[in-house]
Amino acid sequence: MILSSTASRSYIQVLAILFVLSSITITFAQKKKSRKVNPIAPTQIVLAEGKQSRYRIVIPSSSSKDETRAAEVLQAHLLEISGAALPIIGADKSRSSYEIVLGQNERLDELKTAINLNALREDGFIIKTDSARLIIAGGSEKGTLYGVYSFLETYLNCRMYTPSVKIVPKFERLAIPLITEDKQVPQIAFRDTHYRISWDPAYTEWHKLDHGPDGERPNWGMWVHTFNSLVPPEIYYAEHPEYFAMVKGARIPTQLCLSNAQVLELTIQSLRRKIAANPDAKYWSVSQNDNRDYCTCDLCRATDEREGSPSGSIIQFVNQVADAFPDRMISTLAYEYGRHAPKTIKPRDNVNIMLCSIEAYRDKPLEQDPHSSDFVQDVKDWGKIAKDIIIWDYVIQFNHLVSPFPNLHVLKPNLQFFVRNGVNAMFEQGNREVGGEFAELRAYMISKLMWNPDANADTVMNDFLRGYYGAAAKQIRTYIDEMKDALLKSGQPLRIFGTPNEASTSYLTPALIRRYHLLFDNAERAVQQDSILLERVKIARQPLVYATLEQAKKNYAGEQGIFEKVGNQWRPKLALQKLIDPFTDLCIRQGVSQLKEWSCTPEEYRSAFYKMLSQGMNEHLAFGKKVSFITPNASTLSPTAGAMLTDGFRGAQDYDYNWMSVGGKQNLEFVIDLESSKPVRRIESSFYQYGFWLKLLPKKVEYYTSNDGVRYELAATVLNTSPIDQYGGRVRDFTSEFSVRNARYVKVIAYTLGNTPDWHPGAGRPANMLIDEVVVE
Repeated sequence: MILSSTASRSYIQVLAILFVLSSITITFAQKKKSRKVNPIAPTQIVLAEGKQSRYRIVIPSSSSKDETRAAEVLQAHLLEISGAALPIIGADKSRSSYEIVLGQNERLDELKTAINLNALREDGFIIKTDSARLIIAGGSEKGTLYGVYSFLETYLNCRMYTPSVKIVPKFERLAIPLITEDKQVPQIAFRDTHYRISWDPAYTEWHKLDHGPDGERPNWGMWVHTFNSLVPPEIYYAEHPEYFAMVKGARIPTQLCLSNAQVLELTIQSLRRKIAANPDAKYWSVSQNDNRDYCTCDLCRATDEREGSPSGSIIQFVNQVADAFPDRMISTLAYEYGRHAPKTIKPRDNVNIMLCSIEAYRDKPLEQDPHSSDFVQDVKDWGKIAKDIIIWDYVIQFNHLVSPFPNLHVLKPNLQFFVRNGVNAMFEQGNREVGGEFAELRAYMISKLMWNPDANADTVMNDFLRGYYGAAAKQIRTYIDEMKDALLKSGQPLRIFGTPNEASTSYLTPALIRRYHLLFDNAERAVQQDSILLERVKIARQPLVYATLEQAKKNYAGEQGIFEKVGNQWRPKLALQKLIDPFTDLCIRQGVSQLKEWSCTPEEYRSAFYKMLSQGMNEHLAFGKKVSFITPNASTLSPTAGAMLTDGFRGAQDYDYNWMSVGGKQNLEFVIDLESSKPVRRIESSFYQYGFWLKLLPKKVEYYTSNDGVRYELAATVLNTSPIDQYGGRVRDFTSEFSVRNARYVKVIAYTLGNTPDWHPGAGRPANMLIDEVVVE
């Protein structure tokens, strides 16, 4: 038995004792009864007893690699469970009454089992007994292998909670009940959950997932956002701008012009070369880039207007590509601007629709959420016209991967809704990095529910919690339930791009956070004698610690803030400061690589936090002073915009916290009134960049001073020398020091970059500037 902890050990020992006792009780009752009445048929098959077995594992005489693998997996586990070594033989060997018959086996015809193997498709299976024989027969691909894993779980109480937490019980007498028929054929034929923990090959196989050891999908030659790969703008744009999207009267390389015949020919040629290099892949993506600037030329627009959606020109184009590759599945995105189904054009039978739920909320099941009604209708509409649909679903909060995200209750009803409407494939996008809130539980539940959307979600969750957290399971389940209840009671949405601060009035109020910490205190006490379980509980608590720190950063001062004022001095609160290092160190021990999608390692988080603490609350010369905006007009800004720039708080390592956003169509220009003439020697302003979300640094910043507010003198110009990082956040302080001068007014001009460059996914769209505290000293 591979054991996770003392608690897990106890749990499995109880299961084993109950299993053995039940076997003994049944056997005793049969013997006692047999003395008085005629013998009855046995109710069990005894596969092994006292490390001995009469059974052999029989595989087809020409077995597939998956059938051979199934036999090896079963043999290894039966040996570990009972100590009995069962031989593996081919179906062309001698017969016996004591056989475990695996796969699409010649023995099935002899036994006249009437199993319809075609009905099992690729991954389905049947588990049944025939007299003393056990039969596990599967579909044409991994069905038999998946049948073996389900047999180990359902009938022998084996579990794999994570790649390193696997439970294999021990039995002196290994008996199973007679099984009339346990037939399972998945309604979701392709199942992928994007959690790093699930990439382990043994985990992938056990939980019936369709991805490789690096999270990639072997059956897919290209995945998504492929227009640029098929017709590269760096090769064609300069000489042939007509191949690319017409946006607001100009050709820019954001998307392809899908009505251009040459673009179609180039796409087919490019795809033909890629298929020749990877002939085993069945699915090939011909899909829009990750931006919203699609072609609006006369021809494309006419198609889209006729079809009521930009999906019209997309499907018309992709159908033509699919016609050139009748033996392949051509996949395309129904995403953002192309999400609505066309009115009359239908995808070819060999066109896969990848429909994305990025706009939906996660607090309620989709069908119960008014905000998601458009997406619900889109699922139904595509289900009526497409034969192959994969849903790209999102099950995590991307800007805060380790933050509490109570969406577990919507996983099952959403999957059931998808299946009812013709969806035959699922990609559940979780955390591609190590860790994340309840990553182990999420991967486990999603895998089980994708295989069987009708499974009891509570049973699946409770089984995992008991097996993984031992005696702490009850407290952690209470935490999960109370957080979900608080979210639903609040009536507020749960967004995949939300923040812990957004939840501060719903499921992460100060009172609730205190309550949750008490639950985890009790959970830690329950397993304090087991170092392995204690570490797991502490990891489960990490999202709560993270939310506590993030809210303190947002609030800065006050009861939930990170700073307190003692006398005339601001200082960090010691209790909160003490959370930073343990949080970071535990992330590193766990192997967490990023706290936000694409960015912010634990060490970067620690460094940014300590930088914020060192900068502190700064009552500088401009602290609390009035800010007057010249451009843009103050009416277009938040009412708190001016106060934000001089409140002494520094913008955090996240663009949602303490940053003022300004649209990039014009420069930012404002004046701070220091109220009286004061000596000034240093001015600093901070800006935040996150290239992917069009949040870019200014080209340069100029600082001016004045005593009368009319005549200004240039004090310094600070140029931007930082590259545009597409992914990840960057704080840049534009700092200038100069000879001391007296000034009452300080003017700041931040020059916008204008539109984003051609290489950017949002090429041609205005950049935004994010600015915070202007420090004057």
